[in-house]
Amino acid sequence: MAGSQDIFDSIVMADERFHGEGYREGYEEGSSLGVMEGRQHGTLHGAKIGSEIGCYQGFAFAWKCLLHSCTTEKDSRKMKVLESLIGMIQKFPYDDPTYDKLHEDLDKIRGKFKQALFCLCRSLTRCHTETGLGTDERSGWFGGSPRGWDVVARSRLTVTSTS
Repeated sequence: MAGSQDIFDSIVMADERFHGEGYREGYEEGSSLGVMEGRQHGTLHGAKIGSEIGCYQGFAFAWKCLLHSCTTEKDSRKMKVLESLIGMIQKFPYDDPTYDKLHEDLDKIRGKFKQALFCLCRSLTRCHTETGLGTDERSGWFGGSPRGWDVVARSRLTVTSTS
């Protein structure tokens, strides 16, 4: 009778044993897949942020070089905004993904970029509407209207030829 009791116990316990083994195997498999998916997700979003900041940095450096020889008061204000943007970008913590103010600092950089874009667009719009260059709808100078350029598009004057 004791031998038959052991057989029934092993049958009943087999269900619990298999359940426990299945749970452990599933947990290990899910953990490794989660790490791989997390790494892919982080790489994708990190690349997007890096590309965005690189675009802002290239924009700021290019305009700083273009405005370097200008000495008017308005140009000095633009230079200060561009230098501030460059400083914010240089202080951005690229190497620390655990930085708790990462998104907050990124939003500040975006805001400073919009400010620089607005300052530069106002003078470009004024320059091109006075000369008649690039303001025609067909020229595409301000076409595409990315964020920030909508201010320029709303204030654009259409120049018609009188020939």
